[in-house]
Amino acid sequence: MPRFIDGVIKFQNEVYPDKKELFERLAKGQEPEAVFIACSDARVETAMITQTDPGELFILRNAGNIVPPHTSQTGAMTATIEFAMRVLGTPHIVVCGHSECGAMKGAMNPDSVKHLPHVKEWIGFAQAAVDVVNELATDETSDDEKMRMLLEQNVMLQLQHLKTHPSVLRRLAAGQLTLHGWVYDIKTGEVSAYDEETDTFSPVDDHYAALARELAKKNSCCD
Repeated sequence: MPRFIDGVIKFQNEVYPDKKELFERLAKGQEPEAVFIACSDARVETAMITQTDPGELFILRNAGNIVPPHTSQTGAMTATIEFAMRVLGTPHIVVCGHSECGAMKGAMNPDSVKHLPHVKEWIGFAQAAVDVVNELATDETSDDEKMRMLLEQNVMLQLQHLKTHPSVLRRLAAGQLTLHGWVYDIKTGEVSAYDEETDTFSPVDDHYAALARELAKKNSCCD
């Protein structure tokens, strides 16, 4: 029997009973804290990385954590983002890239995916990030360094693509939405966050240190 079927049985017999109240509450509706746009890569476990329960993240996954720019043509990403913004009113969107991303390797080496026409077209939405890396890289830049640059540049590009979506732009203008760009390292477990003001990535605990102190202060005042 496949392991995931065993997992369903364990969920029904052991996990669900312990969280019955949570699921009964979720059956009445959802109010996720964030839209989490991640790669489809099986090694990226969003709930484990963020330590969240069901109902806390509205998850969108595809090859390369890509957000196509808004057009009049309906697509799954466009429709789902619109629903999250206009119906759920989700206050945060996270675009999370990751190390060893096959989609980004394909974007950097298009000949490797020429036999996969749909994949090749899809990762074309990351081409501008590839162009930036090729512009910034020097003869001394290693392949690993180029790939790290691409992971970061792709996250930054998809954040820009998000801003072309009217439902996103409307909530940004109203101060009701915050965008986050992350890169997750599978081997080390480190997550880096993008700072738009400095145009750099830093560890999440450093990036959000001020926010954590503010929340701690608020909590201590309420105790």
